[in-house]
Amino acid sequence: MKKTFLIILLNVCFFMFSFTLFSSTAYAAAGKIAKLSGEVFLRNKANVSYKKAHEGMKFEVGCWIKTGKDGWAKLSLSDGSTFTLANNTEIEIDKFLISDKKKEGVFKLNHGKLRAAVTRLAGQQTNFKVKSPTAVAGVKGTEFMMMTQGYANVLFGNEGSADISGDAELSKPLSSDTMVQNTRGITPVDPVNVEPNTPLYTAKQDFDKITSAKPPEEWEASGNLPHIIARWNIQHGHYLADSGKYEEALYVFQIAIDLTDKAEIRGDARLERGAVYSRFLRNQEAALAEYLLILEEYPISPQRETALYLTGILLDEMGFAKRAKERLLQYKSEFPNGKHIGNVDTYLQRIKD
Repeated sequence: MKKTFLIILLNVCFFMFSFTLFSSTAYAAAGKIAKLSGEVFLRNKANVSYKKAHEGMKFEVGCWIKTGKDGWAKLSLSDGSTFTLANNTEIEIDKFLISDKKKEGVFKLNHGKLRAAVTRLAGQQTNFKVKSPTAVAGVKGTEFMMMTQGYANVLFGNEGSADISGDAELSKPLSSDTMVQNTRGITPVDPVNVEPNTPLYTAKQDFDKITSAKPPEEWEASGNLPHIIARWNIQHGHYLADSGKYEEALYVFQIAIDLTDKAEIRGDARLERGAVYSRFLRNQEAALAEYLLILEEYPISPQRETALYLTGILLDEMGFAKRAKERLLQYKSEFPNGKHIGNVDTYLQRIKD
């Protein structure tokens, strides 16, 4: 009887030890805030208030961390990986599991800019994902930088490689000194080499500064980053259209629109989309839609003049002479000394005849 009782007691103790060990592994901290500067906040789960964070504060799966307009934070994960958050960034630790043979993690970048340095040990299977609302970066062991701005995502590779995808499974590779981008969950465009002495190279350097080992002295570069890349996209879209890659050019122009809130840049991108539709794809309806969006959404932008002129021309080409005349007369009223006034007078005379 005593022997039986002893066996039962040992089994119970072993079970309790195993349960305790399992529990401690499952609920151990995923990492800690190694460094921070400015406004940094943390909450233990969704839909609760954020609290001010401090250096050394530990976080677990389910935690959310965000930085303010001057905030910066370096997150150190328990496997040695790090995430450096620039200002105005929010990330959720959605999943983090580690064993001797593999590790898995899902980190949701809701908005903002970060640098991810994911460690990979020999013989250990690594499956980390950094997700935004419209893109996924599948990471095995690499360092890259990621910006999520509205619908758009831009990623720069530093070391190693990653697979970048949208809503579909089709992905594009991100490697060292390349850039991959997408918007609205669509499959990313092909990787682009980051060449020295280009606006894209300048953007990558600025990204390096705001996610380096220490916070920058000011955040102007961070605020300008989306606009610089949007402008570069307009130039790149020109190149794609001239190369006959019309659909890809339209996509790159759309990324530019989604990246920036500057009416002038968005207006330029819409003018370029209209040009591709009308000149190359012979889709006058789609081109007209782009020009009308400029008139409606950016009524005081520099692109309004050209959009108004092209709206009248397209309406005339489509057989809507009366509506074309109205738009061209509107152009004469708003821009009596405009750069297109000679052509406008010619078209109005032809419509009259």
